[in-house]
Amino acid sequence: MALEDIFSVAGSALNAQTTRMNTTASNLANAATVAGSEDGAFRAKRAVFKSILADQMGDSNAGGIKVEKLIDDPSPIRKMSEPGNPLADKDGYIYLSNVNEMTEMVEMMAASRSYQNNVEVVNTTRQLMMRTVDMIKG
Repeated sequence: MALEDIFSVAGSALNAQTTRMNTTASNLANAATVAGSEDGAFRAKRAVFKSILADQMGDSNAGGIKVEKLIDDPSPIRKMSEPGNPLADKDGYIYLSNVNEMTEMVEMMAASRSYQNNVEVVNTTRQLMMRTVDMIKG
């Protein structure tokens, strides 16, 4: 693998982790939303990654990663009795999102660490390329 290919792989990982962090931020922003039905309740989203093999990337000899799709978290929706709420159904229940704030914080930390690791890969590769250029000059 050429040093240039490393930028492609790390760049695809940076894009994937950015999507993961944005999805987590959206989940946290909607954690306290309520709805009048289970179908209307907010469901946390999860990014599904897919490996990109070298032959799928065209001219590049490197692989990478991409976000294949966003899926709804299958965790159950919580319901709470609140008959005075204008969103309550005929039985007096409102439906809360299935977002677990602790899970989202762990997800955000993991995505952030992965992102930082890929930034380090890019920086190290750049330094290696610069040293190679310096050796050729000198």
